Amino acid sequence: MDWIPRTELGKQVAEGKITLDEIFALGKKIKEPQIIDRLMPSLQSEIIFIGGSPGKGGGIKRTPTRRTTRMHRSGRRYRISAMVVIGNGNGYFGIGKAVASENRVAIEKATINAKLNVMPVKRGCGSWECACGTEHSIPVQIEGKSGSVRVQLIPAPKGVGLCVNKESKKIMRLAGLHDVWSQCFGESKTRNNYALAVVDAFRRMNRMRLDSRPVTKEVEEGYEEVEAETSE
Repeated sequence: MDWIPRTELGKQVAEGKITLDEIFALGKKIKEPQIIDRLMPSLQSEIIFIGGSPGKGGGIKRTPTRRTTRMHRSGRRYRISAMVVIGNGNGYFGIGKAVASENRVAIEKATINAKLNVMPVKRGCGSWECACGTEHSIPVQIEGKSGSVRVQLIPAPKGVGLCVNKESKKIMRLAGLHDVWSQCFGESKTRNNYALAVVDAFRRMNRMRLDSRPVTKEVEEGYEEVEAETSE
């Protein structure tokens, strides 16, 4: 089915007059999911497992969707929640959540919302142990929060891998990150808030003005000298 753009930005994308980098540089808002389909052909998606059901031997078995029930005079009514993350593995990702009466519909709606919430991720080598200058990790240590969950993301040297839980690995892998340490506080078992805390950390990092130099021991010593002078 051919796409008929309905917004001015969509018309520019259809005519090939603007790129994804230019959209975020100009601060434009994406209101059509087809824009992402056109500008990110290598798009991948993953489902965040936010649900759970009792396991056979006890405990909780993780499920892709979460079902809630409310009583009505006509009987039980079920609502299905789903969370989906998309990305191109090269600095762009999006996360979306939706509610519907069926699993398939909830996942499809969450995928559309994820396309409308696409955002860039600042990448770099913020670990002085590595200082290779490539974009395999994050440039600085950052913290994000959602509900009672706080997550600290720490730059790691090349080869360490993603030291986060399984659901956060999906987000970082689709965002193009390969080496990150993390530390969490609060009710981290709620994977919904854990994933949103990671996204909040990326949003805060995007609002920061970062030095383009690779972080080495000499650069860190320079930062410490500046902090000491300002504190005096």
